Amino acid sequence: MPQKKKFGTFAGVFTPSVLTILGVIMYMRLGWVVGNAGLIGAIVIIIIAHGIAVTTGLSISSVATDKKIGAGGIYYVLSRSMGIPIGGSIGIALFIGTAFSIALYLIGFAESFNAYFGFGTTINDLRLTGTIALFALTTLALISTSVALKTEFIILAAIVVSLISIFLGSSEFVPTTVNLFSNENAVPLEVVFAIFFPAVTGFTAGIAMSGDLEDSKKSIPRGTLYAIGVGLIVYLALAVFMAYTIDSEILKTDYNILMKIALFAPAVVAGIWGATLSSALGGILGGPRILQAMSIDKVTPTIFGKGKGTNNEPVNALFLAFIIAEIGILIGELDIIARVVSMFYLTAYGFINISFFLESWANPDFRPSFKVKRWIGLLGFIACFVVMFKLDMMAMIAALAVISAMYFGLQRKEVKLQSNDVWKSVWENVVNKGLKKIDAQVEENSNWNPNIILFSGKSDHQSYLLELCKTISGRTGIVTNFKLILDKENSKPPLKKIDQVVRDDMFRELGIFARQIKVDNIYSGITNIASTFGFSGVEPNTIMMGWPKGLENSKEYSNMTQTLLHLDYNLLYLDFDRASKFGNYNSVDFWWRETDSKNAEMMLNIARFIIASPRWNDTNIRVLFVNNNNVDVSIIESKISKLVEDLRVNVEIKIINNAVEQKTFYNIIEHESKTTNLTIIGIPDYNIEKQAEFVLKTNNLFESIGSTLLVRAAHNFNELDLDLLNK
Repeated sequence: MPQKKKFGTFAGVFTPSVLTILGVIMYMRLGWVVGNAGLIGAIVIIIIAHGIAVTTGLSISSVATDKKIGAGGIYYVLSRSMGIPIGGSIGIALFIGTAFSIALYLIGFAESFNAYFGFGTTINDLRLTGTIALFALTTLALISTSVALKTEFIILAAIVVSLISIFLGSSEFVPTTVNLFSNENAVPLEVVFAIFFPAVTGFTAGIAMSGDLEDSKKSIPRGTLYAIGVGLIVYLALAVFMAYTIDSEILKTDYNILMKIALFAPAVVAGIWGATLSSALGGILGGPRILQAMSIDKVTPTIFGKGKGTNNEPVNALFLAFIIAEIGILIGELDIIARVVSMFYLTAYGFINISFFLESWANPDFRPSFKVKRWIGLLGFIACFVVMFKLDMMAMIAALAVISAMYFGLQRKEVKLQSNDVWKSVWENVVNKGLKKIDAQVEENSNWNPNIILFSGKSDHQSYLLELCKTISGRTGIVTNFKLILDKENSKPPLKKIDQVVRDDMFRELGIFARQIKVDNIYSGITNIASTFGFSGVEPNTIMMGWPKGLENSKEYSNMTQTLLHLDYNLLYLDFDRASKFGNYNSVDFWWRETDSKNAEMMLNIARFIIASPRWNDTNIRVLFVNNNNVDVSIIESKISKLVEDLRVNVEIKIINNAVEQKTFYNIIEHESKTTNLTIIGIPDYNIEKQAEFVLKTNNLFESIGSTLLVRAAHNFNELDLDLLNK
């Protein structure tokens, strides 16, 4: 089998990059930049633009030396670092931007070519010349990438000769004074910067050839940074030369002044043609390779992933790039497209920088041989979006809107790669640092943030228990549901760690974590989980399960309850009414008795979470208090109102006088809450020996009222003592 032709640093990265950097902007617009911005202003613009290029070049170079860089250049880097949605959306944007930039370069070539030979300069004339040039360059790329790259050496030589001719040229336009800053009649600096910036976007041309390089980890850093460095030196030298050699008014109005002052004008013409044609050729070579790589990953149609020949040339992708470029040439007026294309490049550079920053900050496996300070990536990311905002806010919004649409489309498509993206490392790092911060704080009585271990079981009404548990946990609480698989004889080995994780749409939609484990006994299984599950910083604080009917005489259930109380968990038991369920979600009763103390605060916290839930937002909440001692009703209402007000819960308070009739507490609940959708009652302190009696009485109550939640608060809740004796 023939050996695939590979390229080194100079041919594969430096040459295509520097030819795109030293392009049409240098010949046709740098003088205009100096004339409008002044020498100091032009230098600042050049340095800022190259500063973005340098930060991005450093970022991409560092990433390139950490992992294998495959075909697709920037797309490959972003998709393997930040995931397919971001990598794919930026890759598509870059492919389209690159294809349209081919049209821009060829229209620039057509203007110079037609004017030099005296051909027509109407829009149709430019379309014809541009189309012919596009056919020629596409044919060259189809014949051989190697031939195309060798042609770039000739073009590079032409540019070097043209620069020498310019610096050795005449000085008949020498200004009387050198303008260091812009004057009143000058174009605003933002506009000047916007026109100049495309000059520095060419350094990614070499990165796009990553799949054709002998050693991408070596060639990309060297070739990219050398190209940026050479471009910076040439632009600064040429700007200073122009400022001291040519009057600023001439620089503003004459785009062809370099040909007039050159020692040999045809050399400059050759340089302009070489620059425009080489930039277009760079797009023709690089753009299709981006699309080919995306198609191989199934981000775009797989037909564009097919290649031909020893080098797997992306012929199908090249034809699509040709069509888009021809559309641009036929449109002719590409000012609006050019603005958005520039935003696509800036967006891509921003994501390259933030990708490097996140990799170096969060990924423990990030070990590049080309080491760069991580703050450089963050600085580059910020600079890109600040510049985008300053240059053209509407174009920035348009570019971000298109990229966002592609991002969410790829998210729904759920394209998977055999590699982890950096976001997993980012979240792990954030969680790690957050847990350490939380664990370092001394625990004090504060707002209850639920971290619930839920044992929902498997039944027809499981979804309601899950729903209520998630409601009670609030917006920031954590719920972990455990499914217990009974294996009394321990006949099989325990589940592997990966098999213990349950991924189910029902849990995912509610935002509930789910696990399953094997146990030889349900009650000891619950006890073991309660004793061991969790870790520093986010220790579980609440156990929730269905109310256990028929277990009033169970010794195992009694031991489990004792252990949970000893561990100081909040306990929540739901007795779910299978007939009425939660009704219309419009009524909740909280029963408060003098002995509830800590239970009362927990119940009012639960009330706060319930009314914040969309399902319960129109709920009428009542706090009911049984007055057994004939205390003045206004005093009770005042004290309860004050406590409720502190917890920011709007409720209706009802005092039930029971000093005369002396009805039992459960009888009063049965009468008042018979039609309530959810009744919440505190579990009183009792000796464990009386558990059977309590369970039996409670079971009888549940027969006559709707769904009920029993609450037992841990010791970290405050005691809400009404202190009715102290009036």
